[in-house]
Amino acid sequence: MAYYITETCIDVKDKGCVEVCPVDCIHPIDGEGEPMLYIDPDECIDCGACEPECPVEAIFAEEDMPDDQDRFVEINTKYFELRDDPEEWNEWKQEHAAEFEKTS
Repeated sequence: MAYYITETCIDVKDKGCVEVCPVDCIHPIDGEGEPMLYIDPDECIDCGACEPECPVEAIFAEEDMPDDQDRFVEINTKYFELRDDPEEWNEWKQEHAAEFEKTS
């Protein structure tokens, strides 16, 4: 299992989680122009260190993911699948723009 970052991180991007991650699996770093941070599910060791550091409670273990946030499992995964091809990532992001909108 892995942890994932969800909707409440959008436009917040507090980096407390980045600082405590022992495997450096939370990205992007400043300057990459993303609306939120993402956790690489292949690199995440499921330690949970990041979860309590998030001031907006945006981080969940997959098994604890609220139903209305489950789209963020795919969003986090896709970011790491496509981030080496910025054009493809931006195209995917545009096609799924509604999924990045805050609902609350």
